[in-house]
Amino acid sequence: MRRLRPKLTLRLRPRPKHLSMASQTTTSTDRLVIDPKWRKLPIVLLVAGGIIGVIGLFLNPKQFAHSYLLAFMFFLSLCLGAMFLVIVHHLFDAAWSVPVRRVAEHIMFLLPVMALLFIPIAIMAKPLIYAWMQHDPHADHALHAKQPIFTMPGFYIVAIVLFAIWSWLSWSLRRNSLNQDKDGAAIWTYKMRKLSAGGIYLFALTLTLGAIMWMKALEHQWFSTMYGVYYFAASVWTILATLYVIVAFLKRTGSLSGVVHTRQIHDIGVLLFAFTVFYAYIAFSQYFLIWNAAIPEETFWYVKREFGSWWEIGLILIFGHFFLPFLLLLRIDAKLTLPVMIPLCIWAWLMNFCDMSFNIMPLIHPEGFVLHWMDIACMAFFAGVLSLVFIKYFNSHPPYPLKDPRLGEALGVHHAGARAPIAAAD
Repeated sequence: MRRLRPKLTLRLRPRPKHLSMASQTTTSTDRLVIDPKWRKLPIVLLVAGGIIGVIGLFLNPKQFAHSYLLAFMFFLSLCLGAMFLVIVHHLFDAAWSVPVRRVAEHIMFLLPVMALLFIPIAIMAKPLIYAWMQHDPHADHALHAKQPIFTMPGFYIVAIVLFAIWSWLSWSLRRNSLNQDKDGAAIWTYKMRKLSAGGIYLFALTLTLGAIMWMKALEHQWFSTMYGVYYFAASVWTILATLYVIVAFLKRTGSLSGVVHTRQIHDIGVLLFAFTVFYAYIAFSQYFLIWNAAIPEETFWYVKREFGSWWEIGLILIFGHFFLPFLLLLRIDAKLTLPVMIPLCIWAWLMNFCDMSFNIMPLIHPEGFVLHWMDIACMAFFAGVLSLVFIKYFNSHPPYPLKDPRLGEALGVHHAGARAPIAAAD
């Protein structure tokens, strides 16, 4: 009797619902769902902040100029921090961050909008913001040593180059990511990796130049070789807090509920904890090196910030920017507890605002910290403009990279036939 060869039967698991969306377009469930009572908030912030800001411009132009710069540097830190997260994702070929990468890409792509919002700063730079523009470089050694960048043409050329690089890099990374959604071809993954490999160097150089030219240059005599890293650390720390809130909200409303799991929420919290320590290390190192060297060209910056209530703001940054979040984030379960994390993320925005004020406002308020109504108006205006553009971006595209090769790994889904059982025949 002839012996029959056993047949191999593959039992394929059904394709998960969240991965089956890869062949679909954006649906109504993918859109950003906002409660009706909050739906008009961005427009209200934009209009109210813009009107009050214009009134402030006529009442106190110098205060308005510095308040506008404060808001600009605050929101620029969010955009640059998001760019760093996207670049690092591709450099390390990360899997866990795939479901949340699209949110960071949309925030990163707000940099062209920031270029338009820089125009008022470019107009107010010489008469109201940067005193060095009115100095004679031959009579000012510190200014002469920083030629040719610290010249009027140099200031505007650097600004144009920085925004051109940021706009190109953010547009290229986002475009390739959206193209990947269409066919899932490997070429888009390789392009994003190549862009990130060179982009990390461009990012480091341009962020440093931007922080120096637009914030550190308010007191051009000051020297600090760590200022770019200082601004970078604050930027990434703040965007991680922002990303945590947005991702938690989108998971709750349904846009990312199928792809964002405990791992993504926890890992964002872990990175927030890491950059809490990193920011403290950089801030302390800058202060310690300047204090230890005791060179007047460097120490005057900190001496000025020990007068009045600026001393208290400095202490708030020490305990509120480091010790409080550090202690709260020590526990593993705290990173997954929304009643702890959401107030902490809001606190992170407040600390970044205090940090930006600590860098900018002592020039016009040497007696101490003042929360001016123009500060609030300019912050509201920027928040309204950028949130409107972000919502438009988010609703125009899939909420996460649909065909990223690492998406299945991020969700814990393996190849359907890789471990299919073999059924023996009779």
